[in-house]
Amino acid sequence: MIEQQRTIAKEVMMSGIGLHTGTECKMTFKPAPENYGIRFIRADLGGRPEIPAIADNVIDVSRGTTIGIGEAKIHTVEHVLAAIAGLQIDNIIIELDGIEPPVGDGSALPYVNVLQEAGFEHQEAPKDYLIIDKTVMFHDEDKDIDIVALPLDDYRITVMVDYQNPALGSQHTGLFNLEKEFVKEFASARTFCFLSEVEDLADQGLIKGGDLDNAVVIVDHQLNKNDLKSLGKKIGLNAEFVLGENGILNNKKPRFKNEPVRHKLLDLLGDLALIGAPIKAQILAARPGHKANVEFVKQIRKLYQQKKLVKKFQFVKKEGVVFDTAAIERILPHRYPFLLVDKIVDMELDKKVVGVKSVTMNEPFFQGHFPGNPIMPGVLIIESMAQTGGVFLLNSIPNPEEKLVYFMQINNAKFRKPVFPGDQLFLEVELINKKSKLVTMKGRAYVNDVLVAEADFMAGIVDKPSQFKE
Repeated sequence: MIEQQRTIAKEVMMSGIGLHTGTECKMTFKPAPENYGIRFIRADLGGRPEIPAIADNVIDVSRGTTIGIGEAKIHTVEHVLAAIAGLQIDNIIIELDGIEPPVGDGSALPYVNVLQEAGFEHQEAPKDYLIIDKTVMFHDEDKDIDIVALPLDDYRITVMVDYQNPALGSQHTGLFNLEKEFVKEFASARTFCFLSEVEDLADQGLIKGGDLDNAVVIVDHQLNKNDLKSLGKKIGLNAEFVLGENGILNNKKPRFKNEPVRHKLLDLLGDLALIGAPIKAQILAARPGHKANVEFVKQIRKLYQQKKLVKKFQFVKKEGVVFDTAAIERILPHRYPFLLVDKIVDMELDKKVVGVKSVTMNEPFFQGHFPGNPIMPGVLIIESMAQTGGVFLLNSIPNPEEKLVYFMQINNAKFRKPVFPGDQLFLEVELINKKSKLVTMKGRAYVNDVLVAEADFMAGIVDKPSQFKE
C-alpha cells in the first residue's frame, strides 16, 4: 500500500446527467494540499459551500449516498468516492455546478479514466492510516446484514449478496490488492436493480437519468410487451424493451459473471471512504447496502476520531492506558491537590469513559477526614467522576483548550461503601445527553467491582475567562 499522501497532478473535468435527479452537471477534479482530505464544492450556490466527504455529513441513504450541509447537498457520491479510494487519492477537490455527479455508465470507470488522465502527485506527508486493531461489527437483524472489520496490516474487502431471488442468486467476490485489482476487476462494475423495482423507483422520483446504458436491470418477473412499453413511458424511455434470454433486460451483456456483487463491493469501497482516512483492515460484508454501510462507517469513524484524540494528548503509548497523568494534565485544567484522576483506561467517544484513581494515605484530605479513621470524602468521589467525564467532554467540542466544564446539577447521588487509603477507584462515566453547551452524565465508582458511589450530573461548557487563558 502507498505510504505517502497523494493528490492529482492537474485539473480535469467531465460532465453529464445524474442517475437519480436527471440534471446536467459539470464536475471538475482539482489538486488539493496535504491533509486536506476529500471535499465537494457546490460551485453553483452562493458562497460556494464546501462539503467534506465524511460520514457525519451523510443526510440520505435511500437509494445511494447523499451528503450535505445546510441547504447544500450532493446526491449519489459513492461511485466518485470509490474511484478516489480505489486510486488511493488522499487529497482532492471535487467541484460541481449541480446537485448530482454525472452517472457515466453507472460504474466508477468514467471517473477512474478522468483521474488517471490527470495523473498523480505524491506529497511529503505520510498517509494517516486508521489501523483496525480490534474487531468492529455491525448487524442488522431485520435485513440480515452483517459487516465486520478485522485487524489486518493491509486492505481487503470480501462481499457476499443473496437476495433470496432466483433471478440473481447468491454471489460473492473479494478485492485483495487495490493497486492490482481495482481498475481491472471492479471499477467497471455497473449499478443494477431488479425489473420489479423500476416502477417503484420512478414513483419515488428517482432514476430520472437512468437508462439501459448506465444500469443493469435484472429480470425477476414476467411482463408482456404492452406492460414493458407502459413501463418505458413511465420512466421516460422510448427504447423498445425485451425481457431477454440471459436474465438481463434487453439481453445486455454483463461485464462480469458476478457483476452485481462486484458493484456492491464498489459501493462499499466508496462508502468506506467516508471514514475520512485510509484504513488497514479486512472487511467482510454480507448483503450490504448504503444504509448499513454508512452505519458501519460511522462506527469506524468514531474509532478514527478517538485514535486521533489519543495521539494528540498521549505522546507515549502504554499498554492498557488510553491517557496517563501527563496526558490528562494536557486535557484538564485541574492540578495538585485537586487533580483526582490518575489515568484513563477505556474510552468510547461520546459514549463512556473509564478512569482510575489510586487512593493513597498521602492524599491531603485524609489529614482532616478523619484523623485516625481516614475516609475519602463522598464529594471528592463525585468530583473524580466529573473529572473523568470532562476528559471526553472537552474533546468533543471545538477548541477545548478555551473551555471549562462547570457543575450545574447533581442528582441521585448515593454513597454505598466507604473508600479507604489503598483502594483503587474505577470511575465509569456514561454520556446520557449532549446539547451544544449542556451535558448530562451518569457516573459510577467501583472498588474491586463493588459499587461504592453513583450520581447523575449535569454540566455546562463555558468559555474560559480571559485571565486564565494561556
